[in-house]
Amino acid sequence: MTTPLLQIENLHAEIDGTPILRGITLTVEEGNVQVLMGRNGSGKSTLAYTLLGHPAYTVTAGTIYFKGEDVTALPPNERAQRGMFLSFQYPVTIPGVTVTNFLRESMKAITGKDTPIREFRQNLEDNLAKLEVPRQFISRYVNDGFSGGEKKRFEILTLAMLKPALAILDETDSGLDVDALRIISKGITDVNHETKMGILLITHYQRILDYIKPDIIHIVADGRIVASGDHTLAQKLEKHGYDSVI
Repeated sequence: MTTPLLQIENLHAEIDGTPILRGITLTVEEGNVQVLMGRNGSGKSTLAYTLLGHPAYTVTAGTIYFKGEDVTALPPNERAQRGMFLSFQYPVTIPGVTVTNFLRESMKAITGKDTPIREFRQNLEDNLAKLEVPRQFISRYVNDGFSGGEKKRFEILTLAMLKPALAILDETDSGLDVDALRIISKGITDVNHETKMGILLITHYQRILDYIKPDIIHIVADGRIVASGDHTLAQKLEKHGYDSVI
């Protein structure tokens, strides 16, 4: 039997003593695309942060397995080194650090070694072209003065450079116009096909699912998964709202 890429068992978590997750159980196989949908405050982002070990979130019960290893107590950097990646809903600005330096140091932190400069530059040029990002972008400071769409493109550029085993994408589609959504979705799909990366995609909207085809959709409410289904579940939500499912 193949070991799942990600296995979450009865996960409970809280922040500042307030319970948020109330028993999440979920399995993501290699190459799977799974989607989490739910109202604001349902626990979707808390799950994302908890999976990557955000120190503000305390696991009170349950276990997180990644590639068969219990990573529940590991710090965020060690989870990243094992192949876990989180695309933030609200990316932070890092003044004074260029996109190029950030990407190069991130790759070094993950792999533990310097990528040869020629190989790094070729990889970067290829991904800039795929994501239709102007070359001058790489000399700017990380997210400093970036538009909402530029911030999301930078998140996916980082994803494409690091090629993690598992990508947790927290509302990557928010604030994007149709063209940006198409380009970013293609970048995510390309990495998924190229590396068999597992994807856990958090979204409010069905529109991104026109580009990124999910294997399964889960509905989260009150810190629990209350329904699961195929792409028609998202269409039902779009038409009838969450009350029709929850």
